[in-house]
Amino acid sequence: MSLPVFDVVAPGLQTLVQDYPGRLGLQSKGFFPAGPMDHLSFRVANSLVGNAPGTAALEIPMGRLTLKVLAETSVAVTGAEGSGLTLNGEPMPLWETVRVVPGDEIKCAIVKGPGFRLYLAVAGGIEVPSVLGSRATYTMGGIGGVEGRALTKGDVLHAPPVPPPARLRLPASLRPALANDWEIEVMRGPHADPDFLTEQDWRDLIGREWKVDLNANRVGTRLQAHRFQWARPSGGVAGGHPSNILDGSYPVGGINTNGDVPVILGPDGPTAGGFTVIGTVVHAGLWKTGQLRPGRDTIRFREVSLDEALSLAARADYTTNPHHYEEL
Repeated sequence: MSLPVFDVVAPGLQTLVQDYPGRLGLQSKGFFPAGPMDHLSFRVANSLVGNAPGTAALEIPMGRLTLKVLAETSVAVTGAEGSGLTLNGEPMPLWETVRVVPGDEIKCAIVKGPGFRLYLAVAGGIEVPSVLGSRATYTMGGIGGVEGRALTKGDVLHAPPVPPPARLRLPASLRPALANDWEIEVMRGPHADPDFLTEQDWRDLIGREWKVDLNANRVGTRLQAHRFQWARPSGGVAGGHPSNILDGSYPVGGINTNGDVPVILGPDGPTAGGFTVIGTVVHAGLWKTGQLRPGRDTIRFREVSLDEALSLAARADYTTNPHHYEEL
């Protein structure tokens, strides 16, 4: 039986209940997995309060959230810096377990960064109905989370009662490095050189600095336009522009090119379409897309091998293991 743990006093811009890894195996039915944009910070927050790393928790873009605590429990907040996070008006630490009691107020201001999203986990996890095997909010389909929507003022969030977890802190050496100028790891394709891009196009992709557009969200992170040369004059039967293809499946993290505009597909993105995907952000690099600030941050892509991508993923898993944390 769950208990009310938070009263939403101020909901923020688009605070969502998410779990990890979301709804896997449903892309053929039109569902990207949803789940957290920054899966690394999300999983760490859960580990700090004794939950399994994928347990339902809150994703808070840009801050501006206020919660009134309704039950004695433990919480952890991870992610972006410069949010002015407070507990009862006093500074509240990131990346560690914090005990709270009824009447406490957790509040954050607008995130100044570096980073863009905060993650708040509570012991036992946010209790919402499971839809198609996940509690994650899928914004494009309006399912999961709290009635398939962002939190609103007056929502009451519940969690199951659990024994108090150990108080832990993620060591500074393991904390994700946040930045305003990012390096993000990618692999080629599925539509890269030599069939779609020229060699120079690929060098342009990984060699230049890309500005994150203001139009960046959970569906996709839009980058500034760039005129590629392309290895073919047109899309043939798929259309006039060489970025056009006959409809195909899209991967999460795919760098989708609609004409001259690259877009990194997010966890709520489209599952298929008629544009090339010239590169794909590897799983261990995806968390960085969740911390990109629209209209300000820049990206440089770095090509990695499959072996390096797997090594990076193993390192991320190591970071989410509470056996490597400091006990308070």
